[in-house]
Amino acid sequence: MERQSRNCDNWRWLHWCLTTYFHPGINLKKIHYASIKLYEKLEEETGQVVGFHQPGSIRIATTPVRVDEFKYQMTRTGWHATEQYIIEPEKIQEMFPLLNMNKILAGLYNPGDGHIDPYSLTMALAAGARKYGALLKYPAPVTSLIPRSDGTWDVETPQGSMRANRIVNAAGFWAREVGKMVGLEHPLIPVQHQYVVTSTIPEVKALKRELPVLRDLEGSYYLRQERDGLLFGPYESQEKMKVQDSWVTNGVPPGFGKELFESDLDRIMEHVEAAMEMVPVLKKADIINIVNGPITYSPDILPMVGPHQGVRNYWVAIGFGYGIIHAGGVGKYLSDWILHGEPPFDLIELDPNRYGKWTTTQYTEAKARESYGFNNIVGYPKEERFAGRPTQRVSGLYKILESKCSMGFHAGWEQPHWFYKPGQDTRYRPSFRRTNWFEPVGSEYKQVMQSVGVIDLSPFGKFNIKGQDSVRLLDHLFANVIPKVGFTNISHMLTPKGRVYAELTVSHQTPGEFLLITGSGSELHDLRWIEEEAVNGGYDVEIKNITDELGVLGIAGPHARKVLQKLTSEDLSDDVFKFLQTKSLMVSNIPVTAIRISYTGELGWELYHRREDSVALYDIIMNAGQEEGIDNFGTYAMNALRLEKAFRAWGSEMNCDTNPLEAGLDYFIKLNKPADFIGKQALKQIKAKGLKRRLVCLTLATDDVDPEGNESIWYDGKVVGNTTSGSYSYSVQKSLAFAYVPVELSKVGQQVEVELLGTNYPATVIQEPLVLTEPARNRLRKKNGKDKI
Repeated sequence: MERQSRNCDNWRWLHWCLTTYFHPGINLKKIHYASIKLYEKLEEETGQVVGFHQPGSIRIATTPVRVDEFKYQMTRTGWHATEQYIIEPEKIQEMFPLLNMNKILAGLYNPGDGHIDPYSLTMALAAGARKYGALLKYPAPVTSLIPRSDGTWDVETPQGSMRANRIVNAAGFWAREVGKMVGLEHPLIPVQHQYVVTSTIPEVKALKRELPVLRDLEGSYYLRQERDGLLFGPYESQEKMKVQDSWVTNGVPPGFGKELFESDLDRIMEHVEAAMEMVPVLKKADIINIVNGPITYSPDILPMVGPHQGVRNYWVAIGFGYGIIHAGGVGKYLSDWILHGEPPFDLIELDPNRYGKWTTTQYTEAKARESYGFNNIVGYPKEERFAGRPTQRVSGLYKILESKCSMGFHAGWEQPHWFYKPGQDTRYRPSFRRTNWFEPVGSEYKQVMQSVGVIDLSPFGKFNIKGQDSVRLLDHLFANVIPKVGFTNISHMLTPKGRVYAELTVSHQTPGEFLLITGSGSELHDLRWIEEEAVNGGYDVEIKNITDELGVLGIAGPHARKVLQKLTSEDLSDDVFKFLQTKSLMVSNIPVTAIRISYTGELGWELYHRREDSVALYDIIMNAGQEEGIDNFGTYAMNALRLEKAFRAWGSEMNCDTNPLEAGLDYFIKLNKPADFIGKQALKQIKAKGLKRRLVCLTLATDDVDPEGNESIWYDGKVVGNTTSGSYSYSVQKSLAFAYVPVELSKVGQQVEVELLGTNYPATVIQEPLVLTEPARNRLRKKNGKDKI
């Protein structure tokens, strides 16, 4: 390949943008699908040519682990509308005859994928907007955003001021500048991305049909036909890629529009060589353009979409690393949300509130480099990425535990996933099959079931709510009743359409004062909803986020009471400190708020304390439990324990795609309580109409692979549902999974199949829970006698 001319002109940046139905996530597939379906009809609807080519796309597997990844992605796509197939090398060569087939093992094929001219698409969207009554004014740079007391905004531009009920920051490269106008530092960073365009290649010109878009994942580049030549764009490693640092420190240059950066062929040369090996005709091709332009990245490469916590009626649609394929779907998603008051489906992974004060510029740059460089790496379940870690948001126990365990990243926090013992393999070994954590997690499971274990739960989101309207607000927010003073319950916030927006633990500490606990990834997601309802309803309450002030230790297992009783004068007996009761007490000399609850389903307490007391509290408990054989356990073991107890998890078994009745949460939903809680009327209608599907618990006998969630459920040769989460059950030594299936297939004993890595494994609907919780066992023991349990 020879370079004929250096790119110096304003060649249209991202001359033809790629479109694909594929996404490794779940509901982002719906965004891709909506975008493509919009673009397909746009020319007919607006009369504007959009230059949409749909030759399909093929992802190439040249290693066995990549084939496993394709199988993993197939089961996650089977219950969606998207067409996707694994194809054999012979079919790949038929579709893309210019390939060197020596290393190719399989392909992942998406019909309907392709590329589109972004300029023509933009003009067509503008024409469509005008057709339906929109007024477009440009250039109209925003110079200031002024919030008003009623929640509306004054938007200042050189063309005048306008009043807006809400603002949506969709400013692309300038999103950070707009964010600063309202006091926010959005974690975005511009990176340079290059692509290469060749002159005419005789072998390409001779083709009878357009080549599918090719993605060589090991070579880390995409390649497609460009007229009678080829265009390919690499994603270089995080060490070689370039961040546009000056834009971060000094802002986007005034007037920046179609300009490009200086090209750098040397930076991408290893990918050029990989492309020439995979597509040999490139060796004789001339380069006519090397285009280098900016893309805005968030730390995890996913965009930030939705309302932002802390600033009323301020929404964002920013950080699009793959803008064109997200644009149509996100536009519809946001407009539906604004019109109907709730998201049309769950996209928690795009929530702008997944970031917080811990997301520094240094962290953002480190993660953006990593995300760019990892564009085409194998996407494993339980994947961890280590750039930018740890953040400032570590718990008090981080330094004590980091050398003893494999940590997971949770909203800026480091939390133990599993612990290792001397002589065990401590390396991070991701896999689609059981890997080096399988046996250690089994030991932790046994530790909690037979003795006593301690877990760091500090990443929980924690809110304090008090004031004269606190009870009335929470009664409006939650479908459950408000717990009595000194007690705790599990409560759910529903959307107006009766779907599960959030699950929280609600503790009534003193009259009118509550401690609310949510999962780490839901902290600001849930806080925003609560704050918005409080403001809109005019409730006289004080809401405080105390997540970073408190540490949390969980202690669980049959000896948990015995260990804790050594350290406190408070009577911890079952009759005095009841299940779901909360008390303030002293553990040794450390003040804690103790809640008798455990996500393991075993006897246990969660101990909320000042973050600076975490080390002392941990040491005291571990020392006190030596006789009982106390030890640590992590979140992997906790997940196995909660699944056996049939405990649902928000984000898996329930979210904005599910209603609480189909999720089996009836016990927590009080339709007869006097308060007209959000979603109550919708839920009554859902109940009256009857359910179409139910959440069930499945056991399945596999070999070396366990369900993770989002796998396809098969019955009678058809996909009929999906798993939501899964694990290995160390009690019955089988795989265990939650799954949504049609009501007619939800009876105990029903046989279905679960697709895992290309194999359909027989599965059986079981009576849940697989293992009774400690409180349930205790009640039966008192009723029937120990011998009958």
